[in-house]
Amino acid sequence: MIQILASYRTTLFLLATYALLMAAATIIEKQYGTPVAKGIVYYSPLFFLIQILLCAAFVCTSMRRRLFTADKWHYSLLHGAFIVILAGAGVTHLWGREGIIHLREGEKTRLFRLKGSEAHAELPFELELRKFNLIRYPGSLSPSSYESYLTIHTPEGAHEVKICMNHIQDMDGYRLFQASYDEDERGSILSVSDDSTGRSITYIGYLLLFIGLAGSIFAPKSRLMSARRRLNKLTGTILPAVILCFGSSLDCHAGNMPQDHLREFGRLPMQSVSGRIIPINTFAEELLQKTGMQDQLSIPAEQWLLEMMTFAPKWANIPIVAVENKSIRHKYGWEKERISYRDAFTGEGKYLLADEIAAIYHKSPEKRNQLDKDLIKLDERINIIHQLFNFQLLRIFPLPDGMSNNHWAAAGDDLGMIAKEAAAQIGQMFADYRQAVRNASESGSWEEADRALQTISRYQKTHAAHLINDLKLKAEVSYNHYNLSNSCKKIYLISGGLLLLLTFYFWFRPENRAGKKGRNVLIACVACGFLAHSYTIILRWYISGYAPWSNSYETMVTMAWVAVAGGLLFARRDSMTCALATLFGGIALFVSELNWMDPQITPLAPVLKSPWLMFHVATLMAAYGFFGICCFIGGVNLLLSGCSKQYEKIAMQIKRLTLINEILMIIGMALMGIGIFLGAVWANESWGRYWGWDPKETWALISFVLYALVLHAHWFYPTADHKRFNLLAQLSFLSVLMTYFGVNYLLSGMHSYGNTSGLTDISMAIWLPAILFFTIPAVTAYTRISRK
Repeated sequence: MIQILASYRTTLFLLATYALLMAAATIIEKQYGTPVAKGIVYYSPLFFLIQILLCAAFVCTSMRRRLFTADKWHYSLLHGAFIVILAGAGVTHLWGREGIIHLREGEKTRLFRLKGSEAHAELPFELELRKFNLIRYPGSLSPSSYESYLTIHTPEGAHEVKICMNHIQDMDGYRLFQASYDEDERGSILSVSDDSTGRSITYIGYLLLFIGLAGSIFAPKSRLMSARRRLNKLTGTILPAVILCFGSSLDCHAGNMPQDHLREFGRLPMQSVSGRIIPINTFAEELLQKTGMQDQLSIPAEQWLLEMMTFAPKWANIPIVAVENKSIRHKYGWEKERISYRDAFTGEGKYLLADEIAAIYHKSPEKRNQLDKDLIKLDERINIIHQLFNFQLLRIFPLPDGMSNNHWAAAGDDLGMIAKEAAAQIGQMFADYRQAVRNASESGSWEEADRALQTISRYQKTHAAHLINDLKLKAEVSYNHYNLSNSCKKIYLISGGLLLLLTFYFWFRPENRAGKKGRNVLIACVACGFLAHSYTIILRWYISGYAPWSNSYETMVTMAWVAVAGGLLFARRDSMTCALATLFGGIALFVSELNWMDPQITPLAPVLKSPWLMFHVATLMAAYGFFGICCFIGGVNLLLSGCSKQYEKIAMQIKRLTLINEILMIIGMALMGIGIFLGAVWANESWGRYWGWDPKETWALISFVLYALVLHAHWFYPTADHKRFNLLAQLSFLSVLMTYFGVNYLLSGMHSYGNTSGLTDISMAIWLPAILFFTIPAVTAYTRISRK
């Protein structure tokens, strides 16, 4: 039995089975729900047995390989950490207790209901809810924080505490977390955890894992250092130590409006639906995107918005509403892909979509088909135009003192809740401004419009000066205007493509002086793009007030940044790696600009207001970036493998790229392991559990296991067999794509964005090259390996 467990094949078989069971569980969860998936897989005897056998296999393999030596301490620590973590999870599963406490204001209790049952347990102290407070973002219904003000009664006396998201309370070995609240905001729902022993063991395991992963990079006898030494022999130089660190346009408008006036109008603050104070410029850009018009106008977004409200009858007859679905166009008799606002109504003024939209909203979300989702999207676009024509979207008027929650209103809103004089003042200011814009468009004199705009600005500062940050507003306008991400995308794709072609060319021809200058110029262009990319991320961070990797758009931009950074680290010694990393960064930015990626800056949910978010997501995005470079290098190596016998220089380059691939994969593995454990700590410190088998967590672990299989697969074939390693490096990236895209948009869970319709909007021009990039090298390599 010991010999079997000490076999490499046994370990890899157990790891592969472990990954397959987790993947199957996510599918079961999607179809039948979380309890079924947990009962069949996660809490099944088979799953526990595999984890126990993996621990036993590591011990037996370590004894066989003599890993318990001073120069191999990092291997022992890294793999042993998983045993400690699993032991902590076992203690938590067997002896830990979780439950729920529901308290109304003024109530006291010692009991909590155990999770998954109706049984109750008793606390060694008594809880009293003095007050619950739900804090919302200004002018919004979105929660900013949930706060429970409690009195804890113990034999020693009473203690007053506040519990909120990311602020827990430890008491006599129990941990209390803010979970939810009652709809009337007079009651609080707390979660309670009794698991001090399991938590201590698990945290020790996480610490050992961190040290072991760091050792796998920096230890002199680590595999990464070994690969680095082999690479130096091939290049003849020492690589920098820094690698070890982590269509048609619409032009129907009243006339050319002066840029000075449009600039001031665009900087004017307003309150978004989410409660964030934004410049009108941001609002106009978002409306263009939602209506599908961002590439259809030859005028600034601010001018379009101003004209929509000032010259509504003219714009109502212009085809500005996109209708991509052919079935919808055929059904309502619309011949073109764009319709006007009036096209959505009958001659009697009846809204054509009214009955169907009402029927769709009576369906549960999971029963809506693609046609239903496209109709909802079209209805939203028409409603946006309708509200613009009725002045109901531009919330530029802060309500006078005494109104709750710093609410701002639009001129077309119902202002019956405020004094008649204040409501009349708001209506008059907006009417005066619209009339001044009409007069200026006819006469060409904009002084009256400038004064009317300044009147609105003074009103805003009188009633909401504490909410207006002029520097942030100007920064956000600049962020929107320059759109540096789009410029970086073009720089990366063009410079990376040219650098790739130039590198290929000099593999077959002697490199001359002009070629070196050309290569340096292209790398300098990439570096300039990287600096602009970095500035964009910093600027978005300043505008939003939090680390910009909290949604799909931001994480994709961050992943592109990490990939290009990794390529630049190797630029001096290997231009091919730099070229491939730059191309990957350009493609990632291209994906971030697709319609189903939402670039809006939105307020954070309460649970995301944690410093753990910044480190957890940033580390995982860095890992994905390194894995993306590995995928590209693997694909290129497989395509070049057919030429290696004819050209000795090609064979040498493949060896070098494979070693670089190995180094990058080890760094990516370390980053992913650290990112996963940081996420587990965040989860435990925020809501009292390390691991909930959420699909995102599960697929991150699957990716980690698959890359571990790739790095350990050299047990079965010689290190010099580069084809197999590059093939596996490429195919394993499919798991990363599933972790990022598949889970976010296809599976249900805490990390899901729930927008599957956007995936169908990606044209075959994107997916077909991606599919060919994966399949052609993979099939070619598999055929050659099989013939061997």
